[in-house]
Amino acid sequence: MKALILSGGKGTRLRPLTYTGAKQLVPVANKPILWYGIEGIVAAGITDIGIIISPETGAEVKAKTGEGDRFGAKITYILQEQPAGLAHAVKVAQPFLGDSPFIMYLGDNLIQDGLEQFLDKFTQQDLDALILLRSVKNPSAFGVAEVAEDGRIVRLIEKPQQPPSDLALVGVYFFSPVIHHAIANIQPSTRGELEITDAIQYLIDQQRQVQATQLLGWWLDTGKKDDLLAANQIILDSYVNPQIVGEIDAQSQVSGRVAIGEGSQLINCTVRGPVIIGQNCHLENCFIGPYSSIADKVTLIDTDIDHSVILQGARVVNIHQRIVDSVIGRNASLTVHPRRPKALRFMVGDDCQIELA
Repeated sequence: MKALILSGGKGTRLRPLTYTGAKQLVPVANKPILWYGIEGIVAAGITDIGIIISPETGAEVKAKTGEGDRFGAKITYILQEQPAGLAHAVKVAQPFLGDSPFIMYLGDNLIQDGLEQFLDKFTQQDLDALILLRSVKNPSAFGVAEVAEDGRIVRLIEKPQQPPSDLALVGVYFFSPVIHHAIANIQPSTRGELEITDAIQYLIDQQRQVQATQLLGWWLDTGKKDDLLAANQIILDSYVNPQIVGEIDAQSQVSGRVAIGEGSQLINCTVRGPVIIGQNCHLENCFIGPYSSIADKVTLIDTDIDHSVILQGARVVNIHQRIVDSVIGRNASLTVHPRRPKALRFMVGDDCQIELA
């Protein structure tokens, strides 16, 4: 069994952050989104992993993620020259996949459920495809499945205007090698892409063994700012344990589940968890509210932050209005002068400098 993780694409919904980096490397609770998928796959016992990368961000993904040693896996990087669809990514990866069954995992997705139970169903029932579904409020934004009462898939539709159900396809799929034959027999969609939904539909039409199962836990597609903040909140709620390694002065107050990394210094600060603060940060005269993630080497002075993600090397100084629901990019610099509104919301890309007067 192998795994194929898709970490290409342009990440247009997360711009300006993704002008300068891969969307799959944007951190959730100070860990790249991509790494959660790798860890989940390894936990299911799959250690031979291929990662689809793009020409624009592939070097960054390789440099950040490495060859797999940190995860107990072997990672092979596969270049997809153009974002021509999920099925096209599988086609590009066919030399790596060979005749092995595999799990395909979209690198900007997060799911709560462990993969082992789905892998067991796929292998024990000798399926050609197993897809995961989740009920959503806006099915027209996703691939949607029409499912019979016995769990059999009737048809799949990509982003339908009139969805036949509210069951969206989660970005995790299990395939036997027959999927390569299906991909070879489909044509590009009106978007000009080879759609994985069309390939699965081909298997259904050929009466192959295709089944679906519904997720019980949460599923997050982190393609937009609000989705990223929601993922950050859930991960902090679920996994952050109190661990204070950095220095906290006598005037600072820390409550709840708070993790503070080595070399970080807090002076006259109030922190209410769940919160994670990385290494070598300097925080002074700050309030850090729940569901905030602060990456390494961040400087915050005279600043209040709540429900936000601050990326590595950012500097936020002399802001006397609370920053909420914000994502601030790497090495960004924010300075605000008096007489601003009571709350500020930002989506700031890497290396920006913003001054509000």
